[in-house]
Amino acid sequence: MGTMMSLMGMGKVGMPPSAQMFNMLTGTPYNQFLDKDIKSFEAFHSAILDIFSIINSALPGKHYDVPRRKEIEICFKKWQESSESERKDVFVNFVKEQVHLSKLDNFTLIAGVVTPPAAIAAKKAGENVPQIRFIKAIPDVIFVPSITVLALISAKLSRKMMQGNSALEMIQGNSAS
Repeated sequence: MGTMMSLMGMGKVGMPPSAQMFNMLTGTPYNQFLDKDIKSFEAFHSAILDIFSIINSALPGKHYDVPRRKEIEICFKKWQESSESERKDVFVNFVKEQVHLSKLDNFTLIAGVVTPPAAIAAKKAGENVPQIRFIKAIPDVIFVPSITVLALISAKLSRKMMQGNSALEMIQGNSAS
């Protein structure tokens, strides 16, 4: 009977399925987190990145944004100040507060929809220009996906730069620590 209730999504009595799933998701990574010898912020930061990598690889289709370095530093300070029995609560609260589903912005969505037809039109127009006539040798099957991937990468990078999360700032933040 219990198995049937679990399959129907009822979960444990008094515990909704989402809370049961969250406990499973935070329990195993936290145990892996405890297995590491964490004495410095760098080790803590690396362990948090490993946990988000595990979560993103375990859940197909859904990906979660990694928290910013400053937020991880704040969590590390709280985690260091707390006792051994309170550390799991600090960790679970951090994951609950900082795990946000990665969302596509409109620019990325538009770039993904508009780029393939634009790439075909650009290729057809470029075939008649003598300086770039070599473009005729590239098959459409290779050209269009390549241009689309490049457009999506540039859309993602521009989004990160607009949010103030450029790679240069991240590098400078790492070297300042």
